[in-house]
Amino acid sequence: MLNFLKRTKVSKKTAVGADFSRSDILSGTMPSHVAIIMDGNGRWANKRALPRIAGHHEGMKVVRKITKLASELGLDALTLYAFSTENWKRPKIEVDFLMKLPEEFLATYLPELIQENVRVRVMGDKDKLPGHTLTAVDRAIRETSGNTGLILNFALNYGSRTEIIEAVKKIADDAKNQKLHIEQIDESLLSDYLMTNELQDPDLLIRTSGEIRLSNFMLWQLAYTELWFTEVLWPDFKEEDFLQAIADFQQRGRRFGGV
Repeated sequence: MLNFLKRTKVSKKTAVGADFSRSDILSGTMPSHVAIIMDGNGRWANKRALPRIAGHHEGMKVVRKITKLASELGLDALTLYAFSTENWKRPKIEVDFLMKLPEEFLATYLPELIQENVRVRVMGDKDKLPGHTLTAVDRAIRETSGNTGLILNFALNYGSRTEIIEAVKKIADDAKNQKLHIEQIDESLLSDYLMTNELQDPDLLIRTSGEIRLSNFMLWQLAYTELWFTEVLWPDFKEEDFLQAIADFQQRGRRFGGV
């Protein structure tokens, strides 16, 4: 186990050009779908004697930079864990701020996303989102629906266990109503009932801030995903870190249970 952690946990950043270049990365096998658990905003703020919301605001700027880079690299999808179903337990002032962030982010960067041919997508229980958040999200989805480039998928009020339970309920209901037969239920069918049914499973998962866990994020979809951990806090996460993660991904052998 310790050897595994040493291989997967990356604590030392490597500058672009030291071990690889962008052209080297582009010539290798690119991940189609990258998922990121954006962790460490609060700790970033605490280290600077700032309120936690300052870290979340700084992290929003990083979302813009990484989205732009992912688009330039030609990725098909980038999924960002923005707010979990467990995050409602946080102090109300922090939750209220987090619910305003999508509105601020999209109000500021939506024209740029449209210009970059990025399509905004959201997965999670949208019914529980505040009206102002839902309005901003729905507008972004609508205004980018015709774009054909990178899919920017926000996991907002998302929890993987709830997602799987809801999928099972829908399958059971369809079976009860004879829309499908029990014999049809397999991995592919269950995937079709998940919130990511339009996306292929992530090739690469990145988690910042040194934590080594999945935190109820895409538990089904990450079965064969390559995991990459870094001590870097999300507000400090740079384009070079993202490129390093992809460079490391390209050095791994993906056998999917084979030899």
